[in-house]
Amino acid sequence: MAAVAARDGSFSQLGLDPRLLQSVAALGWRRPTLIQAEAIPLALEGKDVLARARTGSGKTGAFALPLLHRILRSKDALASSSSVAVRGLVLVPTRELGQQATQMLRRLSASPILMEKPDVVVGTPSRVLAHLQAGNLSLQESLEILVMDEADLLFSFGFEEDLKSKGELECLKGKSCTGIALEELGCDMRTPCLSLHHRWQRSSQLPKIYQTFIMSATFNNDVQALKELVLHNPVILKLQESQLPDSSQLSQFQIQCETEEDKFLLLYVLLKLLLVRGKLILFVGTIERSYRLKLFLEQFSIPACVLNSELPVKSRCHIISQFNKGFYDYIIATDEQDLADPEGPREGKRRRKSSSKGTRGEKSRDQEYGVSRGIDFQNVSAVLNFDVPLSVESYIHRAGRTARADNPGTVLTFVSPSERPLLVTIESALTGDTGETPLRPYQFRMEEVEGLRYRCQDAMRSVTKQAIKEARLREIKEELLNSEKLKTYFEDNPRDWDLLRHDKPLHPAVIKPHLRNVPEYLMPPTLRAVARPFLGKHKHQKRFPPHSNKGQKNPLRSFSSAKQRQWTSATKSKAAPGTSDP
Repeated sequence: MAAVAARDGSFSQLGLDPRLLQSVAALGWRRPTLIQAEAIPLALEGKDVLARARTGSGKTGAFALPLLHRILRSKDALASSSSVAVRGLVLVPTRELGQQATQMLRRLSASPILMEKPDVVVGTPSRVLAHLQAGNLSLQESLEILVMDEADLLFSFGFEEDLKSKGELECLKGKSCTGIALEELGCDMRTPCLSLHHRWQRSSQLPKIYQTFIMSATFNNDVQALKELVLHNPVILKLQESQLPDSSQLSQFQIQCETEEDKFLLLYVLLKLLLVRGKLILFVGTIERSYRLKLFLEQFSIPACVLNSELPVKSRCHIISQFNKGFYDYIIATDEQDLADPEGPREGKRRRKSSSKGTRGEKSRDQEYGVSRGIDFQNVSAVLNFDVPLSVESYIHRAGRTARADNPGTVLTFVSPSERPLLVTIESALTGDTGETPLRPYQFRMEEVEGLRYRCQDAMRSVTKQAIKEARLREIKEELLNSEKLKTYFEDNPRDWDLLRHDKPLHPAVIKPHLRNVPEYLMPPTLRAVARPFLGKHKHQKRFPPHSNKGQKNPLRSFSSAKQRQWTSATKSKAAPGTSDP
C-alpha cells in the first residue's frame, strides 16, 4: 500500500502531481506526517474520508494536496480556458483559520497567473451560502471536492440561529502558474452547518456527486450526524495516537494559586525574570481580562499584544502573521468559543451580569473569531492558561498551539480554588491507561518571591476599571484606523505594513518608573544565577555620567569619614604647642 510505504518514505511515494512535489520540497517538507500518509492515498483513490487527528499533525496538508492534485488533473484533461470553475470548496469555522488555509493552498501552488474565476473557494458557511443565493458563486455544475475543516467546531455554531449574512466578497487573488486560483470568503454570523447543508440540497446548490473530506480533532455527536448526512461509504481514520503529544515532547504543569493576586505575582515573576523564554501565548476567558493583563504587564515594561473578537479581522490576521515572523514574544488571547459549557462556573456570573447591562458591546464582537484551535502559531515555546479552560476540548486545543510537528513545548495552567473542579474534569479526561495524569504539579516556592509582592500589588492597583475601559476603546480605534483608513496606503506600500506594530503601550494606567527593573536585593537567592545575566543589562544604560569624586564609595561612610578627619585635624592643631617634651 502507498500509505504504508509513505510512513517511512517521502511524498514522492504518494502518487502526487510532480508540480505539487516541487512545492512540497520548496516548503521543506521532508516526509509526510501520519495523517498525511494515511489520508492522501485514500483521497487520490476518490474515496470520502473522515479523519480524526490531533491538532498540529498536518491535517491541512492532508486535504490540500489531494484537492490541488485533482484540480490539476481536471484542468489538464480539459486544457482550455473554459476549464476555469470552482472545483473545490473548503469550509472553515473562523476567519483566522480561513486565511491560514488560503495561505497554505497558495504556498502549495506556484507563480501567480490572474484568472477571472477561482478554482478553490475558502470560506465560512454563511458567507458561502450568501453568495450562492446572490448568484456570485456557482457550484452545481463544477464542484468536485468539498472539505470541512475542524468539523467538530464547524457544526457546533448554534443550530437555533437563523441564517444571516452580509458583507462583500473579498477575493484574495491567490493564483498559480499551474492554473489554480484561490478565493476566501469572510463571514459575520454563525451558521448551523447541518441546516446549511439541507438548504444547499433543497436549493440544488450542490451537485449530486462530489468527494468529501471531513477533518476534526475530536469526534462528537455533530460529526457523527454529519457523517451520515454528507459522506458516502467513507473511510474513517482514527489514528492510534493521543490527543496531545507525549511527555517527551509536551510538558504539562499545573500551579495551584491560593488567591487571584498569586496568579498576577507568578506571571510577573515568570516573565520579568525570564523564567519562561521564547514566544508565549497567554489564554484568558474574557476580553476585559485580556486588557487587564496587558496593562498589568505594561507596568513592568513588558510589551504584549491583545487578540480578541473586538479587533478587526485584518488586524487579527496581521497580529498572528507578525507573531509567527518573530515581531512579538507575548500574545494575550481571549478564548471566547467554549462550546461545551458556555455558562461555565467561573464566568457564568460575570456573563449574566454583563448581559443585564445590555448587549451594546457584544454587537461589535466577531462571532466567528477563534484562535485557540486550528491556527498554526509557529515556534511557540509555551502556552500559559491564566484562566483554566471551561472544557476538555478547549484545553486540548489551547495546548495544541505549542509542541506542533516535532517541536517541544510547555503548558502551564494557573489554578485558583474556584477553578479546581474544572481541573479535575480535565485531568480525568486526559489520564491514560497508566493512571498518571499528564498535568504534573509544579512546586513553585511562593515564599521566595514574597519580596516582590508589593510591586505586584502596586501594579494591580494602577489598573482600574476606568483604565481598562479606556484601553479597550483606544485599542479598537487604533486598529480600525490601521485596518480601514490606511488600507489603500498599505496596499501601495506593503513593506510599511510589516512595520506596523500591535504591542505599543496603551498607557491609560499610571506607569510607575520604579517597577521597570528588579533590584538585586529583591531577587530570590535561588533565581539570581538564572536571572542576573539578563537583568544586569540595564546597568550599562546610564542616563548620567558617574560622579568624579575619587574614593567616594558610600555617601554615608564618606560623610562621616570627612567629619572625622576634620575633627582629628582640629584637635591636633590645638594640641600642637604642648606636645613637645620639656
